[in-house]
Amino acid sequence: MEKRTVSDVLDQLAKILEQRRTAEAEASYVASLHKAGLDKILKKVGEESAETIIAAKACEAGGATSDLVYETADLWFHSLVMLSHLGLSHKDVLQELERRFGLSGLEEKASRGQ
Repeated sequence: MEKRTVSDVLDQLAKILEQRRTAEAEASYVASLHKAGLDKILKKVGEESAETIIAAKACEAGGATSDLVYETADLWFHSLVMLSHLGLSHKDVLQELERRFGLSGLEEKASRGQ
């Protein structure tokens, strides 16, 4: 199996998400989310966020780490659908994260108010 980088995976996923934006809603889950609109996508992001939190708490209490990984993947996926719906991609988020290198969390938060 060919080893992919994180960037390769995100690039491939972004390509698939873009293709599915214009697919028939009956033929694609992602297309059905786009057709339903941003509120439906945000509802899914919220659900996946809550499930990730629950999985993290369970993990801390001795639960399966695989459940946390699974729920985090769902959260990332639906966040990428949200970005795609708004004409953005993982590259925009990666650029923001890259900008934050060298900044402490406190400095980054303080810069938001300016």
